[in-house]
Amino acid sequence: MTVNEHLRELHALPAHTYMPPGADGRPADPLPAAASVAWRLFYDSYDEDFPAEDFEDVWRGFLAAVDTTAVRALIIGQWGECYERDSGFVVELLTSNADRFPALEAVFIGDLVAEEAEISWIEQADVTPVLEAYPRLRGFGVRGGSGLTLRPLRHEHLRTLVFEAGGLPGSVVRAVAGSDLPALSRLELWLGVSEYGGDATAEDLAPILAGERFPALRSLGLMNSELQDEIAAAAAGAPVVARLRALDLSMGTLTDSGAEALLSGQPLTHLARLDLAHHFLSDAMMERLREELGSAGVDMDLSDQEKPDEYRGEVWRYVAVSE
Repeated sequence: MTVNEHLRELHALPAHTYMPPGADGRPADPLPAAASVAWRLFYDSYDEDFPAEDFEDVWRGFLAAVDTTAVRALIIGQWGECYERDSGFVVELLTSNADRFPALEAVFIGDLVAEEAEISWIEQADVTPVLEAYPRLRGFGVRGGSGLTLRPLRHEHLRTLVFEAGGLPGSVVRAVAGSDLPALSRLELWLGVSEYGGDATAEDLAPILAGERFPALRSLGLMNSELQDEIAAAAAGAPVVARLRALDLSMGTLTDSGAEALLSGQPLTHLARLDLAHHFLSDAMMERLREELGSAGVDMDLSDQEKPDEYRGEVWRYVAVSE
């Protein structure tokens, strides 16, 4: 699996791609009301006819064409050759213009699909300044782990935090775990694999699983990990799980061992949803999960049953998104 679809919405707003005016100075399409959509900004350096010189040119055009005081959500897509230029300048554009976006509630940086750049090619930077510059932000997301930095912080209003990566740095996981986010209700971490920088350990997740850091947390995704069995075992006895409505352990290398830990741990029948899609479970274990949890009303996703690869006596299991 690769990331092959752009965000369709953000903050419950439909995504709308802003296109700069053409040579005649007119917008390519009529612009929607500023507050009615999540604005997606991108620059395609490979399109010779793209009506902008660079991402900064797109940004300037957007500021001139749209009432930014009403904009509620921004999606930052391709900013050129993102494997050569990191997102630091995008962070600077967002932070230096914070006064222009008093209504901004959600930001996503790195909405690139595989045909634009593999997820491991996306060069990120320190994204902490965006959260600091927008204290009323409710949703924040990033795609790409290379070069990604986050510092522990306090944010009063953030409700959704998402990091999508083929390898999420352990330092970012520890920064999340060390942050004070009293309103956070949904956390999603694509942990990835060590080959692409995903060096977080189950121990790094301990403060999150302990349930003390984020009192409002109701949806937790610890996903896309080559340590999925370890994570499942840790979640099985984690205090935070007792108050969750949704638990997502999908996209990783979950086997019967991890599923057994889940079934042997604390009751999970209070969950509205348990997502285990893309897994390496046996048919027998899938049936047990359906009988013990599905029959109790838990909405489960057990799709994408994978088979491990075998080569010269070694068994290989793979996450859904790595490179």
